[in-house]
Amino acid sequence: MRAPAGTPVGAPVDSPVGSPVGSPVGSGAVDHPVAAAPGPAARRPGVAVVVCAYTERRWDVLLQSLAAAAAQAGDRDEVLLVVDHDDALLARATGAVPAGVRVVASTGRKGLSGARNSGVAATDRDVVVFLDDDAVPAPGWLDALVAPFQDPAVHGAGGTVRPDWRAPRPAWFPEEFLWVVGCTYRGIPDRLHQVRNPIGASMAFRADALHEAGGFSEDLGRVGTLPLGCEETELSMAVAARRPHGRVVHVPGSLVGHHVTPERTRWSYFVRRCFAEGLSKAAVAGLHGAGPALSSERSYATRVLPAAVLRGLRDAARGDTGGLGRAGAVVAGLVVTAAGYARGRALALRTPRAATAAA
Repeated sequence: MRAPAGTPVGAPVDSPVGSPVGSPVGSGAVDHPVAAAPGPAARRPGVAVVVCAYTERRWDVLLQSLAAAAAQAGDRDEVLLVVDHDDALLARATGAVPAGVRVVASTGRKGLSGARNSGVAATDRDVVVFLDDDAVPAPGWLDALVAPFQDPAVHGAGGTVRPDWRAPRPAWFPEEFLWVVGCTYRGIPDRLHQVRNPIGASMAFRADALHEAGGFSEDLGRVGTLPLGCEETELSMAVAARRPHGRVVHVPGSLVGHHVTPERTRWSYFVRRCFAEGLSKAAVAGLHGAGPALSSERSYATRVLPAAVLRGLRDAARGDTGGLGRAGAVVAGLVVTAAGYARGRALALRTPRAATAAA
């Protein structure tokens, strides 16, 4: 459940590898070029890097992620590891994380949104950066991601997320669907530009904007291995509703490598993730209306995906046997995602905020 607007997040409430190619839902790319961020001469705001973790199975990459973030943190910054209701991980992490990392336990509902809200509540920094526990920043990641906040009109930013395949990438896997594994998809312009929302693996928001919007909706977002999402989409839209003259920007020079485990390269995961994305998008549409919720997806479905099908067919005609598979995966992914959306709308999959708005 999201805190009411204006409630500080956490307060009690009632009730780098591969080619850049996130999610139409995860990134919401809108091709609005913006001016370059101010230069490094201006003093950047104090930053809290929040890394949320729920399992010991990612321990090694978690340590890499934390170490890379801590190495880039300045004197006014801090790095927080938020442990999402896992006592074994909490005990292991306490005293074992890299120097400069503070470990806190999630006090929110179990799941990524609750853990992120706990991280926001645990810091007083001006900008909160969210980094996935299986994403490892490249050098310069943090400064590049935070630089746009020198412009007071910017209330959010997201970087480039490149897949770090831990098993060979399947020949059928289209770059246009890299959002399935939480990475930047083909179709996002490789320049600083305005987007509806960033990709969750590497993103930042002003802390006061997060508090105004009531934080991440705890009725959305991943819980353990359940591949739901869209919490950053819904948050970005909630922030924009309160700050209509502000913007969220994509920062291509801020890079992280996102570990893609072997199980996420399977066709079964691809299908599950697409269907779950449709369900999640239905929940966002219930909150904000189908028009705003699907604004970026329409362009993605009518421009990016048809080009992807044609590219796959051309590749096949040139002897690339994986081309037919990629073309088929694009069509299947779109159909399954649409089916998930239709199912969610039919079931009136809505959060309490939507129910309140409809009442």
